[in-house]
Amino acid sequence: MSITIAIDCMGGDHGPVVTVPATLAFLSTHPDVEAILVGREEELAPLLEDAQAGLKSRLRVHNATQVVGMDEPPASVRSKKDSSMRVALHLVKHGQAQAAVSAGNTGALVMISRFALKTFPGIDRPAICFALPTIKGHTYALDLGGNVDCTPEHLFQFGVMGSVLASALDHIERPTVGLLNVGTEEIKGNELTKRTAKLLRESNLNYHGYVEGDDIFTGTVDVVVCDGFAGNVALKTSEGLVKMLGTFLREEVRRGPFSMLMGLIALPVLRRFKHRADPGRYNGAVLLGLCGGVVLKSHGSADAYAFEQALARAADAVANDLIRRIRDRMEAMMGANGESV
Repeated sequence: MSITIAIDCMGGDHGPVVTVPATLAFLSTHPDVEAILVGREEELAPLLEDAQAGLKSRLRVHNATQVVGMDEPPASVRSKKDSSMRVALHLVKHGQAQAAVSAGNTGALVMISRFALKTFPGIDRPAICFALPTIKGHTYALDLGGNVDCTPEHLFQFGVMGSVLASALDHIERPTVGLLNVGTEEIKGNELTKRTAKLLRESNLNYHGYVEGDDIFTGTVDVVVCDGFAGNVALKTSEGLVKMLGTFLREEVRRGPFSMLMGLIALPVLRRFKHRADPGRYNGAVLLGLCGGVVLKSHGSADAYAFEQALARAADAVANDLIRRIRDRMEAMMGANGESV
């Protein structure tokens, strides 16, 4: 199966100096994938001059003259019809690519995606879903910032989509779904979590029950459902914790000659630890609920390695037919009268 990914090369904190090398590295390990680099051609072309001929044959540049800034309000994209983000998504809309990847403005990406690619019947809003590392592997958490204010119906829909994603990408027959709360007891939580829990319990999902923040990283469940406010705080907190631990380790290793010697001896272990804890390994959040194609949101500050991981996740989602799987599951969970799940 040939896969084509449209890449917003201008988005993010670093733009083409990260996105273009990341794309070349990705293509070198994925011979069945082609790429469309979307952005200002005069900035992209110099970065492709030394690329191998075999890689150049599997990519093309699609010129887009405008850029959506990271600090711009999402509504600004309406006046930027030739922005690299919007053009990349419209390439997916018109069938020239099966997936789009951007490290750009999150609010703008969600808004354009919802407008251009639409959501499935029964899905009110797309949700940002991210794979977070756990001691058992990883867990999918959603929503992580796209929807700050949610209803119980929205959270229930997130649970359905997260379950389908885990089933499609990790081949888990019945993924466990947990609802993030301030405690695991049924009496705890606000009205939103209690009403959402009722919907999840009464569904055919493999609902585990309430989970707390520490359950995310112990791998208690395969899918963690929460609103975008709590989810984004959890995500950014975990990233900050990793940075703090890395700083502490470096400071302790450099504390004196003996510590430096011990650090040198432990270097292979420290490198493996860094690799396992590196947030870049899990970069790439899927915008779940879109019926017109796969959209991946990369972290805005991603380096080339992290952006490459986002591209790999996009290709994996397409190869595993994620859109069809979500459509089939949603249709199965909707009533015969067409009402939303």
